[in-house]
Amino acid sequence: MLPCGPTDTPDDIDIDALREKYAQERAKRLRPEGSGQYLELTDHFADFSEVDPYTPVSERDPIVETADVVILGGGFAGLLAGAYLKKAGVEGVRVIEMAGDFGGVWYWNRFPGIQCDNDAYCYIPMLEELGFMPSKKFADGAEIFGHCRNIGKHFGLYDGALFSTQVRELQWDDRSERWLITTDRGDEIRARFVVMAQGSYNRPKLPGIPGIKDFAGHVFHSARWDYDYTGGSADGGLHKLADKRVALVGTGATGVQLVPHLGRDAQQLYVFQRTPSSVDERANTPTDPAWAASLQPGWQEERKRNFHNWSPFVGVVFGEPDLVCDFWTELGRNMSARIAASEDPASLGIEQIMAIREEEDFKIMERLRRRIDTLVSDPGTAEALKPYYRFMCKRPCSSDSYLSAFNRPNVTLVDVAESRGVERLTENGIVANGIEYEVDCVIFASGFEISTEISRRYAIDSIAGRDGLSLFDYWHDSYKTLHGMTSRGFPNLFFTGFIQGGVSANTTAMFEQQAEHIAYIIAEAQNRGATTVEPSQDGQDAWVRTVRELAIDNSAFELTCTPGYYNNEGRGSAEGNGSFLGDFYAPGFYAFDDLLAQWRAAGTLEGLELRG
Repeated sequence: MLPCGPTDTPDDIDIDALREKYAQERAKRLRPEGSGQYLELTDHFADFSEVDPYTPVSERDPIVETADVVILGGGFAGLLAGAYLKKAGVEGVRVIEMAGDFGGVWYWNRFPGIQCDNDAYCYIPMLEELGFMPSKKFADGAEIFGHCRNIGKHFGLYDGALFSTQVRELQWDDRSERWLITTDRGDEIRARFVVMAQGSYNRPKLPGIPGIKDFAGHVFHSARWDYDYTGGSADGGLHKLADKRVALVGTGATGVQLVPHLGRDAQQLYVFQRTPSSVDERANTPTDPAWAASLQPGWQEERKRNFHNWSPFVGVVFGEPDLVCDFWTELGRNMSARIAASEDPASLGIEQIMAIREEEDFKIMERLRRRIDTLVSDPGTAEALKPYYRFMCKRPCSSDSYLSAFNRPNVTLVDVAESRGVERLTENGIVANGIEYEVDCVIFASGFEISTEISRRYAIDSIAGRDGLSLFDYWHDSYKTLHGMTSRGFPNLFFTGFIQGGVSANTTAMFEQQAEHIAYIIAEAQNRGATTVEPSQDGQDAWVRTVRELAIDNSAFELTCTPGYYNNEGRGSAEGNGSFLGDFYAPGFYAFDDLLAQWRAAGTLEGLELRG
């Protein structure tokens, strides 16, 4: 695999005109209720998230026990937490997972065409440790799911796993100095330590479309695919849709992977689009055996660092090749080449660099829009598919078959930007732009609870710390943690995800970083004979202050973006905990990694209080 250089992008663009066009497209889609436009999956819609279509629930007696460590969630965050705890010498690890197996997002999301959207050699963790090599650059979901299961087997995590079990409440008990965990199976588990690892995309959500309960046809969410209804498998072949009129609501990363299969197999497919995705070439090449054989120990960590350096989170790199070389790293390549070609790169100030970044951003997006004209036959459809916003306003996508699927006579794009979404559902179909589309089935590819209220993101009814303090109330307006992984008032409770730590374009690298740090703290607490560990008030205040003093104000960029979960539905990250990245550590992901490593090396557990 050879490193690559900058891509060719158009020079004949009018940036001022594009800025105005971007603003107009944003204004079309803004809704005053923000993230409140989405329905939480409770009551009438609870089955959309809580029913497992893949594993029947086996009856069992309730479990009443004490445990050393309980991990909530069996996706990559939970698996890595368990793996690092075992490597740190911590035994008595139990995982509680609402699914029927390990895998998290890769267990639940089995829709047709599902693949990893990141370079699999970076994204899939512990490749060297488990001796596994992905079969291609963007691995299929089934392959990643299989690797998740292998991590569970390799580290003996199946032995303590409770599957098909939903945690309902977490309650700290000061007398026993343990967390009481209650579940939907009647379990009562008293855990010394709890690691919350439900992941970043844990709970599906639905658009709050009027009449959504009135539709008499078949309905499901893409994260709970109903193969009994569609037939086929993740490879396609949805033969039961041959006589069905299908509506797909949503054109984000999931929709981009779904449309080619639905368009091929359904009698009629209507794709309802509020905001088009940017869709680049996929170029999903098989893994070269010669390249794989040439890799030296430590290659994956080197590649992960390289990807981070070239990703949009960093963006300017000199003296290092781009090893990943895809749509995620193009902006970095083009910026770096542009700066290197200037007369005196060292003399450029931050404002000049950001101006170059903005111009290269406009050029890339124009390249992607012109690509649509070469692939989509109908000019009106092609224009509606064009993304008018900055790169990284919406999750970038790639596909070699999505755009051309709209050339099929049975595939109709229904753009709902002017009405800010679908108008309503009826007994027989969907109304958009004043037209009713009669359909047999509605599939919602409407995403997950990412930037909604904290209480909606966790599939737990309540989390109560010392003196009954609710975590949801404590974090309602802003996060308060030490290193994004512990909070005062919630002893022995640890968090993973986007909170107040390092952020990488490679999410699993973040989970691995957090897992290593959490495992160290738990192991040290046990080794030192402590019964509780939590941040001191001074330690937590200092970290919150550090994060906020170093924070980068992204509001100007976010408030130019079309609404979506990347910018809290147009409201920006300044509003409470609305950012999908949390209050991240601005100096960078690997700067944060160094900070944690130095903290552990000091051995003083600075900022933590150990008792007992």
